[in-house]
Amino acid sequence: MATSSVAFKSREDHRKQLELEEARKAGLAPAEVDEDGKEINPHIPQYMSSAPWYLNAERPSLKHQRKWKSDPNYTKSWYDRGAKIYQAEKYRKGACENCGAMTHNAKACMERPRKVGAKWTNKHIAPDEKIETFELDYDGKRDRWNGFDAASYARVIEQYEARDEARRKYLKEQQLKKLEEKNNNQDGEDGGSDEEDDDDALKVDEAKVDESKQMDFAKVEKRVRTTGGGSTGTVRNLRIREDTAKYLLNLEVNSAHYDPKTRSMREDPLPDADPNEKFYEGDNQNRVSGQALEFKQLNIHAWEAFEKGQDIHMQAAPSQAELLFKNYKVIKEKLKVRMKDTILEKYGNAATDEEIPKELLLGQTERQVEYDRAGRIIKGQEAALPKSKYEEDVFINNHTTVWGSWWKDHQWGYKCCKQMIRNSYCTGAAGIEAAEAATDLMKANIARKEATEEMPAPTEEKRLASWGSEVPDDLVLDQKLLVEALKKEDERKREEKDERKRKYNVRWNDEVTAEEMEAYRMKRIHHDDPMKDLLH
Repeated sequence: MATSSVAFKSREDHRKQLELEEARKAGLAPAEVDEDGKEINPHIPQYMSSAPWYLNAERPSLKHQRKWKSDPNYTKSWYDRGAKIYQAEKYRKGACENCGAMTHNAKACMERPRKVGAKWTNKHIAPDEKIETFELDYDGKRDRWNGFDAASYARVIEQYEARDEARRKYLKEQQLKKLEEKNNNQDGEDGGSDEEDDDDALKVDEAKVDESKQMDFAKVEKRVRTTGGGSTGTVRNLRIREDTAKYLLNLEVNSAHYDPKTRSMREDPLPDADPNEKFYEGDNQNRVSGQALEFKQLNIHAWEAFEKGQDIHMQAAPSQAELLFKNYKVIKEKLKVRMKDTILEKYGNAATDEEIPKELLLGQTERQVEYDRAGRIIKGQEAALPKSKYEEDVFINNHTTVWGSWWKDHQWGYKCCKQMIRNSYCTGAAGIEAAEAATDLMKANIARKEATEEMPAPTEEKRLASWGSEVPDDLVLDQKLLVEALKKEDERKREEKDERKRKYNVRWNDEVTAEEMEAYRMKRIHHDDPMKDLLH
């Protein structure tokens, strides 16, 4: 029963309800029908079929189990990859300085950094990209098939069909060629040659071997025992224990950098060792020598040819890419020879006419480079440090060092003037001297104060005034001046209590008269006075 009725039922009604549910499960009674006319499966558990009480369901229903809320933010649209909206013919103000597109800046440019940007050459302006924004829900962000176009697979099918068509055309040409050769070599009496050619063609078709079977020889596996229970595991490669790891070849701090994530060490860890005894010269040596360099050139040629419109792919058709690269090198060499012959024919060859003067052959230069016995450069040609496209070593406000080149007391600053304010103006050596002098003076004042506190000055037993100084014998106070001093003392205390009455331009007078000192003594509060809390 798919209702949420909580009305009271007698024992007889409850028994009849249970019998009806058992009959529905056995198929002896018709199933319940909801408001849409659909049957409710009697085997659904009661905790799923019973609607909550707050829905006030008057008849059987399963709507509370269905998704009746729709997310308005969900959309099935996706980014139009590679879409362009506008192609400009000249550079526009505010565009990317590298490629000339308006939809990003130079730091976010994904094109190859040009030697001279589009801002200055005004050539090869890249089109503006199509910028889209979508508000996707949780499922939409994680849908890996969102935006997939099934029609794009038609291009893959066309490529395979074109390959099969070319293969059939090639086989047909080979068959015709064999027929022509046999007709030319044999007499017309032999009538069974056509049937033999057909049999040869069938044998050629049957001789095709699946590419997956041809690649089975490449699956090289090494099996090693991993646990004592006899289980084995497959590993890709093994290293013998006699080999020394790369990071153990040179343990100096300033030696070649080792990246533990990729297990690579690009530079030579032992540059001063004998090259005849070294077995490892860094990963860069392997990248720029041997077949690695040829493979790199082959990849670059495939990328450039694909950008220019040729249907070439290094991973999909490596043999085709290698054949096209060989043809490209042959054609390029022929073109260079032809151009050289054209230039020699037009301008001649001065090198064959007369010898080059010794002044040019034995030219001198001020640049000095030192080499060792192995031919490595010791001095004279430093390794060029790579620079990023971000600004480096930008000095502001007459500083000669960058912000953050100096550290003291948990604060960054400038090393040239030792200032810790970011936008300060450089004061140079004078600023450093002034700061040191101020520090020394502050230390001297602190030391003098500590010495004064530790060694108080001896005082003689004389008759002292209440305000701490000697009272001369002939001291006579003027009553009028004393009354005025008392009034001034009262005003000063009122100003201290109420900050609103405090004046802005305050002039201090260090000369204190005897009447003012006596007024201060009379008005001050003694902490040992029991009546001090009653004074106003």
